[in-house]
This record gives sequence, structure tokens and C-alpha cells, in this order.
Amino acid sequence: MVTREMAEENHTRVTEFILLGLLDSPDMKVMCFVVFLAMYLITLVGNLGMIVLIRIEPQLHTPMYFFLSHLAFLDFGYSSAIAPRMLMNFLAEKKTISYTNCAAQMYLFVLCASTECVLLAAMAYDRYVAICNPLRYEVVMSQRVCAQLVAGSYLIGFINAMTQTISTFRLSFCDSNVINHFFCDVPPLLAISCSDIDINEMVLSAFAIFLGIFTSMEILISYTYILSTILRIRSAKGKYKTFSTCTSHLTAVFIFYGTTIFMYLRPSSSYSMDQDKWASVFYTVVIPMLNPLIYSLRNKDVKNALRRIQHWAILY
Repeated sequence: MVTREMAEENHTRVTEFILLGLLDSPDMKVMCFVVFLAMYLITLVGNLGMIVLIRIEPQLHTPMYFFLSHLAFLDFGYSSAIAPRMLMNFLAEKKTISYTNCAAQMYLFVLCASTECVLLAAMAYDRYVAICNPLRYEVVMSQRVCAQLVAGSYLIGFINAMTQTISTFRLSFCDSNVINHFFCDVPPLLAISCSDIDINEMVLSAFAIFLGIFTSMEILISYTYILSTILRIRSAKGKYKTFSTCTSHLTAVFIFYGTTIFMYLRPSSSYSMDQDKWASVFYTVVIPMLNPLIYSLRNKDVKNALRRIQHWAILY
């Protein structure tokens, strides 16, 4: 019987990985390429457009839109770390990725996704202050505080990304270099390692619990206070107007946390790679595309800013 330790001693260093991708059917690959290319282009235009719009429109120079511009940047970042390689693999015969590029892809994805998780919690706190303490909003959510919240989000994302990437790529891959996924993520790489992965699974679970449970609890507490404040408003119109400022953020939270908690807060014995690949599509491709649409179609300030830009473009 060959143990992991024996296999690890006799391994040859892996220099590249093979990504199996989403589909085996050649007939579906061209159609999927067209669909995902369209989604990626919408993602690029939507998120970069949101960043530019917030930067050039004075009416959007508020804490909420400061956070939103960073959310758009993160969506652009982790979508761009994954989508181009996925699109190329739909048409390529050889679906390889080098060891270094695989590590870089994982690092960028984990960095952006982890930072977004914390940033959504910071945005919930912003909505709490705006609705529950409106008279102190400008003092509490000063430029310095907003910058510190964003910097803290990136710092936590950086720590998680470095930890996950270093711990994963210190493992040995001696039985196979075939990744049953369309990008280099932690669980599928752990699945093909011949090293002892108990510590890696503990680290992955610890960060997932912190990022998933701790931040979702912060969001839940913030919205509990928000809902309590809204219920005390006497007029139905006032309640609707106040709650409408939160609907875009709540929609983004439910979509993001629903898929990521499903992916990372489960025991490894319940992993189904084929099932997980399609769940991954949702938070790596669909969510980055939806977020700018959610915040533009459901946000009066953004729609008004877009109308002013369109009017200015027509005049000049």
C-alpha cells in the first residue's frame, strides 16, 4: 500500500497544471465561449464605467459611493484574474497553466474575493450610520474613517491570499497535475495533493469562518438596527424611501455570501467538483457582472448621474 508520505518522497516536481474546465462536450464549447465572453465584456464595461462615473460626478463623492468604487474595482479584479484563462480554454486543445501562473491566479482571486467580503460588511456599517445616526453621519464616516475601513479590508484580503497561496503551493503534487476546475482554487488543488492537507483544511476553514460568519454577523446586526429604525418611521413613503437606500447592498450581500458560504464552509467529504465548478461560475463571473447593474438600475443617484453624462455628451 502506497501512503501519502511514500508518494511524496518519490514525486517529480510539477511545473504546470491541466485545467479540465467546465465542459467536456465540444459542441457546447463555442456557445459557452460566446456567452461568457459577452458576460465578461459587460463586467468590464459595467465596473470600469462605475468607477469612472463615481470619480467624475461630484454628487457621488460620498462614503457609500467611495466604497462602491472599490467594490467595482474588486469585481473587475477577480473576474479578470479568471475569465480570460477560462475563455481561452474553451477553444484551446492544450488547457495547461504554469505552476507560477496558477499561484498568481489563486492569489489574485483570493485577495479580491476576501477583500470584497470585508468591504460588504463595511458598507453595511455605512448604511447603519446613515440611517440610525444621520445627524452624526458626516462626522462618523469621515474621509479618514472610510479610508481606514477600505485599507483594513485590503489588509485582511492580503493576509488571507498570502496564507492560502503559500500554504497550498508548499504541498506536493505527485499523483496528478489535473485540476478538475476552470481556475486554480484552493479546494481542487488540495484534492490532487499527495501531502497531508489537514492543516490546510483547518486554515481554509478558519479564514472562511472569520470572513463568512464574522462579517455576515456584522451585516446582520447592522440591518437589525436599520430595520428597527425604519419600523419607527410613521409614513409608508418614508419607510420605503429609507429602505430603498439599502436594497442594492442587500441584494449584493445575499448573492455573494450565498455562493461563497456554500463553497467554503463545508467539510471536504461533501465536495463535488462538478457541482462546485458551476457554483464557482456564479461568484467569479455572474456576480461581478450583476453588481454594477444592481447598483445602477436600482439607484436613483447613479441613474441621475448617468442622465447628466448622457445629456452632456449630446450637447458636446
